[in-house]
Amino acid sequence: MTVLLQGETGTGKELLAYAIHQHSLRSHCPFVVVNCAALPPSLIESELFGYEKGAFTGAVLRKPGRFELADGGTIFLDEIGEAPLEIQGRFLRVLQTGVFERLGSTKSVHVKFRVIAATNQPLEQLVNERRFRADLFYRLNVFPIALPPLRERSADIPLLVQHFIDKYNARFKRSIFSIGKQSLQALQEYHWPGNVRELENLVERAVLSADGAILKVAPPSIRVEPAISIGAKLSETVTAMPASGERRLASLRENERAHIRMVLRHTSGRISGPQGAAAILGLPPSTLRSRIRKLGLKIRLDEPP
Repeated sequence: MTVLLQGETGTGKELLAYAIHQHSLRSHCPFVVVNCAALPPSLIESELFGYEKGAFTGAVLRKPGRFELADGGTIFLDEIGEAPLEIQGRFLRVLQTGVFERLGSTKSVHVKFRVIAATNQPLEQLVNERRFRADLFYRLNVFPIALPPLRERSADIPLLVQHFIDKYNARFKRSIFSIGKQSLQALQEYHWPGNVRELENLVERAVLSADGAILKVAPPSIRVEPAISIGAKLSETVTAMPASGERRLASLRENERAHIRMVLRHTSGRISGPQGAAAILGLPPSTLRSRIRKLGLKIRLDEPP
């Protein structure tokens, strides 16, 4: 059965998809994630369907695609609303028949898997605008699940906060017992544009900086702006100190480069996902990858930038 998860960014669609997989009869089989917005157009077909040796320059070995790797398990099509129109027809055929061909081959590959798709976009509106295929939408919309934003379920915040406290206590070797009553009330009154992801990031920072057993979060610190605005003119530099032997202040570009490098090291190079660098920085993964390339960062990542 195909599941379609719909909700704002940061509501936990990937976590829910993985939970569905883990509680299914396919839990012992692969859970394969495809970020439809992150795949470069020139690599989509080879990444999804694989290729044969010699299919193109540089194809020295046969490589299975994501659909083939998901055989027997679950394939999670994240940000399906971002999939290019030219590839949506290929999606539809695989989802309907379980059959596809690798690039450079005429032999059909047969696979069986559960499909879970997710989007933060109104697919019906995209269909009306002819930016998303109607037949693919109907194929995906078999069992739709709407994830409400965090501002509509403030009663969940105490449980989520305690979960994140326990999580980051273990990660950072801290001993935070709970959160203060006033801080918790402030969190429940906040509107959370970044949803659960924003809440987790805030708790992580608070645990790191806490100096007691009770977590305290002052209301002004809830609304956290990015350290460097991506839209800023990075060529502009901070006014230098007087020429008196004192150290020059770093430029905006240097500060941003250092900050992104630090976060990537913290996540071991992971960009996307709930624990990825993009979530910590409050950016879409595609935007972060673009910044990494423009800043010339040479960091070994666990996924293509």
